[in-house]
Amino acid sequence: MTSKLVEARDGRSDNGAPSPAGADQRVWEELANVYDPEIPVVSLVDLKVVRNVEVKGDNVRVVITPTFAGCPALHMMKEEIRSRLLKAGFKSVDVEVSYSERWSTNMLDESVREKLRVFGIAPPPRVEIVLGADAHTGALADALDRPAACPYCGSVETRLESFFGSTLCKQIFFCEKCRQSFDRFKPL
Repeated sequence: MTSKLVEARDGRSDNGAPSPAGADQRVWEELANVYDPEIPVVSLVDLKVVRNVEVKGDNVRVVITPTFAGCPALHMMKEEIRSRLLKAGFKSVDVEVSYSERWSTNMLDESVREKLRVFGIAPPPRVEIVLGADAHTGALADALDRPAACPYCGSVETRLESFFGSTLCKQIFFCEKCRQSFDRFKPL
């Protein structure tokens, strides 16, 4: 999937041929300004929620994978993508939700993790990729049990207050050092 993202972002179609007038690039630029409704400091492109873009003339197809299957903001994301691209001059916009490749917090690069931290959300720990369902479940459980570094003071003297935070994709932690509560993006 990464190769398609790179190809589309450099103004070329999936087959490597230049896109008409850089239409793919225009779409990616527009989508880079569609922010997650629950975490307004990161775009859907930053979060790797946008998986693929196909442009055929004035028609656009965008494939997204939400961070959580039951994400309550999914409808808002689809509508914001559609609205933004229609305003950009595309005549038809289809937003498809795909679960064929699962989303993972390991996809988040360091700049996105830093944006979360600056915003006051502890970034998720990386989940060790291991083979087998039981091994992955164990690795995920270990990641969920790790203390979160406080985004305000950096202390790891924190404790889990609630497995569910302000949204389904976050947990609530409390920092013993600075006495602040904060969200941590759940590892997946």
